[in-house]
Amino acid sequence: MKNILTLLAFIFGVGIFAATTFSCSKSKIQTAEENQKPETNMEGKNIKEIYFAGGCFWGTEHLFQLVRGVVATEVGYANGKTKNPTYEQVISHTTGFTETVKVKYDADQVSLPLLINLFFKSIDPTVLDRQGNDTGDNYRSGIYSTDAATEAVVKTEVAKLAKNYKKPVVVETIPLKNFYKAEDYHQDYLDKNPGGYCHIPFSVFEEARNANPLPKAK
Repeated sequence: MKNILTLLAFIFGVGIFAATTFSCSKSKIQTAEENQKPETNMEGKNIKEIYFAGGCFWGTEHLFQLVRGVVATEVGYANGKTKNPTYEQVISHTTGFTETVKVKYDADQVSLPLLINLFFKSIDPTVLDRQGNDTGDNYRSGIYSTDAATEAVVKTEVAKLAKNYKKPVVVETIPLKNFYKAEDYHQDYLDKNPGGYCHIPFSVFEEARNANPLPKAK
């Protein structure tokens, strides 16, 4: 009987591990076709940009690609102390860069507070230099702005969200100092590699996909 119970516990544990590890993979399979967006005409639109660092940038990019009103994304390295860093240099923990996603959005279709709220659901904002299985200063969390007005909104929204946590929130809310595009193989990584690693739960991707629906016709 003891051996049987041990075997059942092992099988149950493997099932839980698989469900957790591959949650991002399942999400990609279900949403890949829906996520294929035609090239967006920026002319005449109220396009703004914001930079999110939330652990591995593969999942963070995919998260924002699912949101209606986000018109472009690009993964790269932000707020470091060298020029044109490579991925190998960034993961060496010697450059000060953090994996970051540049998000361009139509402010007439989606609000910055909504994007910040979704971002918080994709990370643990109380953990320093770590998200999921990734550890190091290159995985620190931050929201980086390119103008004072945007920075003020970011600080206000983060202060509101911080009230929901018992531990201090350690998400950086500072100006963008620099940003370098990551290597091409990192761009749209989960589209190219549906089974790729991701720290964001499937449920959060679903929430992002439904977070900003089209207004109902009157």
